Amino acid sequence: MTKNNSSKLNVRSSIFEILKYAILLIFSAFAVYPILRVLTISLRPSGNLHSTSLAIIPDGATLQNFINLFTQQLFLRWLGNSLLVTITVTILGVALASTAGYAFSRYKFKGKEFGMLSLIATQMFPVTMLLLPLFLILVKLHIYDTFLGLIIAYSATALPFCIWQMKGFYDTIPVSLEEAAKIDGCNEMTAFTRVTLPLAAPALVITALFTFMSAWSEYLVAAVLISDRSKYTIPLGLKSFQSNFDTEWGLYAAGSLVVMIPVIILFVVLSRWLVSGLTLGSVKG
Repeated sequence: MTKNNSSKLNVRSSIFEILKYAILLIFSAFAVYPILRVLTISLRPSGNLHSTSLAIIPDGATLQNFINLFTQQLFLRWLGNSLLVTITVTILGVALASTAGYAFSRYKFKGKEFGMLSLIATQMFPVTMLLLPLFLILVKLHIYDTFLGLIIAYSATALPFCIWQMKGFYDTIPVSLEEAAKIDGCNEMTAFTRVTLPLAAPALVITALFTFMSAWSEYLVAAVLISDRSKYTIPLGLKSFQSNFDTEWGLYAAGSLVVMIPVIILFVVLSRWLVSGLTLGSVKG
């Protein structure tokens, strides 16, 4: 009986493992297949874009759409614009969120609770409600239709969440570590930069990733604040391939694939910190 029970358990375990991997494969296929279709469209000849063929590599596959994207369009300029804005917003977001989050976590001052509630309250309003105030402010400051205005807008919308995120992670780092560093001769700033900040690396990575992704793929705010075609970011540039009468699907697909590359590189580079960073602030030590 014991051997029979053991064999039954092994069979059930094997069946469960097979089902588990089958389900994972199905969901992976759902995730990967749309990307493969975009690849297919990008490789199709211009006269065959509306084909209903399901072949991943189409008949007469060509890289002409990619060539046209880089030689006949302003795609490289749009890519440079997006990198400039996104990298600047990421640096500002990480720098300001890391210091502001530390202040909210470690210090007591008047207005602290109100400040934290105000930050979280901003997350209750959709971005569309902020467009008109942002537009009016940037016009008054004479920075409408500039990269500076777009950077300010992106930073303002990303910072509240990033500050809360960093504050939650700093709460999990024992204050005794900083006190020990001060006993060894460190001042407040040195203890922060050499002890607390390195321990907060997972939170900094998540903050950088969030600000990068929010700025890299954002369309609505950029569409309102940027009108000069030479200053378009990648989302605006891709949208310009679509008109009322026709859509350049080949260029659209090729551009979409190129846009994925920086994000993939960023995930690969930061992957070692992602697992621990995703649970930041969940347990208070």
